[in-house]
Amino acid sequence: MDRQRELIIGKLVEAVGDTSRVLTEVHDLFSYSFDASFGVYKPDFVCQPMATIEVVEIVKLAGQYELPIVARGTGTSLSGGPLPVKGGIVLDFSLWNTKLEIDPDNLVAIVSPGVITANINAKAGDFGLMYPPDPSSAHVSTIGGNLAENAGGPRGLKYGVTKDYVLGLEVVTAQGKVIRTGGKTVKNVTGYDLTKLIVGSEGTLGIITEATLRLIPKPMATKTAMVLFDEIVDSGRAISKVLRSGIMPSKMEIMDRHSIIAVEEYASLGLPTDVEAILLIELDGHPLALEDEMEIVSDACMAVNARRVQVAKNDQEAEQLWQARKLVSPAIVKIKPTKISEDATVPRSKIPEMFQRLKEIREKYNIHLVVFGHAGDGNLHPNIIADQRDEKEMRRVEQAVEEIFEAAVSLGGTLSGEHGIGLMKSPFMEMELGTDGLHMMKLIKEAWDPQNILNPGKIFPESGQRFELRND
Repeated sequence: MDRQRELIIGKLVEAVGDTSRVLTEVHDLFSYSFDASFGVYKPDFVCQPMATIEVVEIVKLAGQYELPIVARGTGTSLSGGPLPVKGGIVLDFSLWNTKLEIDPDNLVAIVSPGVITANINAKAGDFGLMYPPDPSSAHVSTIGGNLAENAGGPRGLKYGVTKDYVLGLEVVTAQGKVIRTGGKTVKNVTGYDLTKLIVGSEGTLGIITEATLRLIPKPMATKTAMVLFDEIVDSGRAISKVLRSGIMPSKMEIMDRHSIIAVEEYASLGLPTDVEAILLIELDGHPLALEDEMEIVSDACMAVNARRVQVAKNDQEAEQLWQARKLVSPAIVKIKPTKISEDATVPRSKIPEMFQRLKEIREKYNIHLVVFGHAGDGNLHPNIIADQRDEKEMRRVEQAVEEIFEAAVSLGGTLSGEHGIGLMKSPFMEMELGTDGLHMMKLIKEAWDPQNILNPGKIFPESGQRFELRND
């Protein structure tokens, strides 16, 4: 061990006050070298802070030695957000789950960064409240990671995404200063909205050590319907028709024929495999109102040539209907072992056209592409199933993903609706933002982090960087 490394390890141990929370063995470091996306990048050190002052001291040390520092939750990122691409220090916040306080009078939750997201909603439920953001990884992902990526989920259609529920933050800056943004009030127009700037910045501007989250009253009841379509275009028309009807569903999910077939072959749920699309629609509110609202939704769907609307009679039937959507991911990886999950988002009116473009891309590159996602807000999830051991197939997949991004942007959409940019999508940033737009973002980054020690290599593409799906 060289002298400087030994010195840094000693100072990291001093910062956290516990040798067990500073990891330096090779096998430990490799455990933090990957996430749920692609690529393997070994850090030099891993620290597991459990207090703001510990983060402050570690950040100051990183600045002194010009070491990159990357915040990490449980590693569920699909965009490479927590990958230590430049080495340095990984801050593992998964142990820091000590604060989960519900303030029912002010309808807020105060949480430390390592709290599991689903636990916030569960504890809020004890007070008749709800934390709406519900990414599919909510049962394993941390709120710190959700804040960094501005995570969404099925309920985003009616309730919005993570940033819509963040009232205030405690943040450690790149200089090791502690700042607080926002507070417990819903209204706050004091100066620039730094809270919204930090949420979704992927740990490149500051490190979140506490969050104050807005809660809302929990709906009294829900009602679910499964709608079958013989034409994918009609499913897109149904989305617009329902939303124009005066009814705002809490969830509106879509599955294309390829994902339906995959689920049916995996679990034999009795799904019709001769349809082109399924819409799963959930309404929430007062139980008496839901009966009338579901009738309006059913009429709207039938008016645009839905084959059938199946309304769940109770919660058990509703759960059975939603099971189809929940099983898409495990079903498709039974076909091939490598899943590439994207989240290109387009305006609702462009969903049918985006489906057509995806069909053309599937045929052009001879890939196994299934589409499902949050139809109500245009946040589709084109998933490509491949085998990363097949280099030729993976090159076709890379080309296909590039065309998916190009299609989304050309239709007035965006590269990412909820997964974030991270490492995976950074080569395409200029395509969406333009040179000047990207430059303005870089100026913000340079002002907050002049040493470029906070999660370097993310969001902004480096010279010559290209999109690659590799784990070497």
